[in-house]
Amino acid sequence: MKLEIVSPEKIVYNGQAEAITLPGMGGLFTILDRHAPIIAALGKGKLTYSVDGAETELAVDGGFVEVKKNIVSVCVE
Repeated sequence: MKLEIVSPEKIVYNGQAEAITLPGMGGLFTILDRHAPIIAALGKGKLTYSVDGAETELAVDGGFVEVKKNIVSVCVE
């Protein structure tokens, strides 16, 4: 799936990912390929995404995520 992560300062990541784990307001949740459409608020925590088996972590203070047509758009603080 395509993953776009943006912050107020820059584009953090724009490319393919196999899995994304996000700090939702109610706890962690994971988005996989062909996830159902969703819009969710993010809390403070670690965002983790996997590319070719390698995981990358990013500390976030909040934001939101939208999943639509296998495109995951994340806006983080």
